[in-house]
Amino acid sequence: MSLSNTVLAKPRRGTGPKPASLHGRLMETRQLSLTLAQPLSDEDQVVQANDDASPTKWHLAHTTWFFEAFVLPRFLPGYQLFNESFAYCFNSYYEAVGPRQPRPKRGILTRPTAKEVRAYRAHVDEALEHLFDLDLPSEAEAFVELSINHEQQHQELLLTDILSLFASGPLKPAYRNAKPVPANDPGPLAWSSLDGGIFEVGHDGAGFAYDNEGPRHEQIIRPFKLANRCVTNQEWIDFIEDGGYASPALWLADGWNTIQSERWQGPAYFEKSEGGYMQMDLNGLRPVDRAAPVAHVSFFEADAFARWAGYRLPSEFEWEVASQSLPVEGRTLGADHLRPMTPDAGDGLTQMFGDVWEWTASAYLPYPGFNAAPGAIGEYNGKFMNNQMVLKGGSYATPDGHIRRSYRNFLYPHQRWQFTGFRLAGDA
Repeated sequence: MSLSNTVLAKPRRGTGPKPASLHGRLMETRQLSLTLAQPLSDEDQVVQANDDASPTKWHLAHTTWFFEAFVLPRFLPGYQLFNESFAYCFNSYYEAVGPRQPRPKRGILTRPTAKEVRAYRAHVDEALEHLFDLDLPSEAEAFVELSINHEQQHQELLLTDILSLFASGPLKPAYRNAKPVPANDPGPLAWSSLDGGIFEVGHDGAGFAYDNEGPRHEQIIRPFKLANRCVTNQEWIDFIEDGGYASPALWLADGWNTIQSERWQGPAYFEKSEGGYMQMDLNGLRPVDRAAPVAHVSFFEADAFARWAGYRLPSEFEWEVASQSLPVEGRTLGADHLRPMTPDAGDGLTQMFGDVWEWTASAYLPYPGFNAAPGAIGEYNGKFMNNQMVLKGGSYATPDGHIRRSYRNFLYPHQRWQFTGFRLAGDA
């Protein structure tokens, strides 16, 4: 959503019942969060595995707090907060809203309990039902749309953080049983060549988008080529066994310092055992699927691999232009595989959407003419445009319907606990 065009538009009164699609998607999204948490015990939902992660209970409460912070008090007359102290517990980073529990210490919030958080969600969901009994202004609809997309982001984070938690423990359990994965041969790496020129990039204004996806603008792109698929686990193992983690010439200085200080010898959740390489994912600890896309690598690692292979990472604009001939569809959460899958063999670009988020060579910066929305909601994206890199395409844990061609995920270059992979690019 372009907040400058939608959230800040002048309120207008509707002329009849609101479209069922918005209400239906809202309630489906609210239910999906509970469904994702259902395989977990209350004990699972309290623990925080690392400073980047958050407990499941916190995700369930924070996405509920978001409606209390930005929707219900403003648009539902007489709304009563469930508990005034929850704003401190479950605010994430909105300075304009007030103080909050420090992010690295969300795991010590044993109170409120998981049961109380579920009651909190039920309280807010009931209020949201009453909200849709009203004749809502377009501004309220825009904030509900933003809140839906915000919760979808946290649904992926919920799974990301549960994997981090389960991988940290000695038992390494599966999150739940997933759909069986067919064994495919991805075939040798192939290339698609794309002409250069001046291209329009960014969100085109149709439908929802975050403010950081615009304004739409022109970019000059030189002729380039893009790999038909993502880099696989087998190709990554070749990198490891060729001394990739021991060759400083391949690494950016910060990347080399990171792998030395963290003692990385492979992607996150990779283990080398007597029987070969093992990998932890949401299906539990299992032998590495060598034909599947590598996941849980940092930007530093992706960049080093590209240099080792004799190529580079694509810019976010090259990636977006290359995807324009493809439908925005792929193996996301609804496919229910709970891990990246081997692409179907064939000509042309595959895996552009779903499976793994793809690192690009682009720094996360504002597009020309970008202006963050005023007030607390303007903190959603704009204040993070510093020292981070852009990822494109979505992952197997991204909720269906959430991704777009113009979508800009962003992470610090050392982070790799999310479902991150990449594809190679080169100059034509």
